[in-house]
Amino acid sequence: MQELDRTDRHILKILQEDGRITTVELADKVGLSPTAASERIKRLQREHYVLGYRAMLDPQKLGLGLLVFIEVTLDKTTPDVFERFANAVKRSPEVLECHMVAGGFDYLVKTRVADMAAYRNLLGDVVLALPGVKESRTYAVMEEVKSDGALPV
Repeated sequence: MQELDRTDRHILKILQEDGRITTVELADKVGLSPTAASERIKRLQREHYVLGYRAMLDPQKLGLGLLVFIEVTLDKTTPDVFERFANAVKRSPEVLECHMVAGGFDYLVKTRVADMAAYRNLLGDVVLALPGVKESRTYAVMEEVKSDGALPV
């Protein structure tokens, strides 16, 4: 794997801002020929610096205005319980993100729903039904201060 240079980092920054930029536009912004820029992009993809491209959707317009984080504590912290929980979460489309964490609980789950009534249904039908769940704590987001997800490169 090749070390990232300043141009690679500039390309990655631009691609995070606009994944649909043309190779010609990108090349112009970083001072390369289109062929050289294309080769760098291909290498960055091949070496898994770029994991994919997707559209950012407006959750409000899709009726998913309530962002909720949930602390989940499992009844046992054994490898089989962790595995069953993780597999179930991966099959749950309502769960946007799930992270095993160190600290006072086991997992931090991120989800989006229409409103508090929809969250109540999600909690009962999905979260508390996940294997091994002992308890949960809910944090409804009042304001999204920063949520662009861009990595510093």
